[in-house]
Amino acid sequence: MRISRRRTLHAAVAAALGGGLSACRTPDGSEPAPGGGSTAPSDAPPAGGWRLPDEAHPHRSTYMAWPTRKIWGPDIAGVRDDIARIARTIAEFEPVVLLANGPDVKVARQACGSGVEVVPTPVDDLWMRDSGPLFVLGPDGIAGVDLNFNGWGNKQDHGRDSQVARRILDDAHLTRVKAPITGEGGALEVDGRGTLLATESSLVNDARNPGRSRDDIERALKNLVGATTVIWVKGVKGKDITDYHIDALARFSEPGVVVISAPDEDAPRDVWTEAYDQAREVLDRAVDARGKRLDVVELPEPVHIGRRGDGFLACYVNYYVVNGAVVMPRFGDKKADSNAASIVRELYPGRDVVQLPVDTLGEGGGGIHCSTQQLPKVG
Repeated sequence: MRISRRRTLHAAVAAALGGGLSACRTPDGSEPAPGGGSTAPSDAPPAGGWRLPDEAHPHRSTYMAWPTRKIWGPDIAGVRDDIARIARTIAEFEPVVLLANGPDVKVARQACGSGVEVVPTPVDDLWMRDSGPLFVLGPDGIAGVDLNFNGWGNKQDHGRDSQVARRILDDAHLTRVKAPITGEGGALEVDGRGTLLATESSLVNDARNPGRSRDDIERALKNLVGATTVIWVKGVKGKDITDYHIDALARFSEPGVVVISAPDEDAPRDVWTEAYDQAREVLDRAVDARGKRLDVVELPEPVHIGRRGDGFLACYVNYYVVNGAVVMPRFGDKKADSNAASIVRELYPGRDVVQLPVDTLGEGGGGIHCSTQQLPKVG
């Protein structure tokens, strides 16, 4: 997951940085473009009292977005097939709302079928996990945290996507909480019981939060999502468009249990295997908000996946938990695919495990989780 297939729009940016960019990570060896979001006052009072539930909490629906030709260019047919397949699958378990630019609505409806609600809304790209709001629960029901999406530190055009969170919340008549920091949903992983897991590389980052210390960002995050404990892992900065989001590395399957994407033991040593080693060391000694040590479960990455681009996202932890199921990728490594499904099935008893091919999405450096955002039920 190190080279983006979305070159058309940001080719000039990629050239300036000395390499291609990926939705999740890309080798370029350069520092991210400068930038950062506004710290203007919230539309709502500070988010104290709000809580970001874990992904297994029951959902009212899932939000997604339809990919655009200006981003994906010659890969548009393949990535639209992937997104439509994901949307149709999720719709078997819960309602799906898919945002699409006006001219694309008809083709999106044809591809996704009548089980998916397609809503005309301006979008740049498909990465709803990052551009959409974080839906939090509180005494007044549901609100949405707007993380001031800025194209992963101004690495990609985001004029429309920067407004997606606001538009969703306005359309749903939900309170908008404007975060005092800049980030993306894929940068945050919670257990729903007060513990937040994050990579420093994607948040303590001058492309998003210039001049802000880790302590500053941690205080803001705790207030926004209702966390009392933040577990930081180092991550990898400047090697991909997201600066290594946590949802491509480690996830909570339940309070006290973290699933980590584990490289093959024969994988060459590089910044990604080093990031895994560092994260594993941190998680092995970490305690959660309840003061308990974590149980760390490895989810081995596939090996035999044929000829893929250097940016291909070959990790299973970028799965998505829906009502009654877990939707996860299938890479064509039959042994690894089967083993990953068995592990996830044990981690989520009572849920169906549905594996989907998402080859073009993976070549863009992202996965199923990156393309979705859940709206939780109250209670």
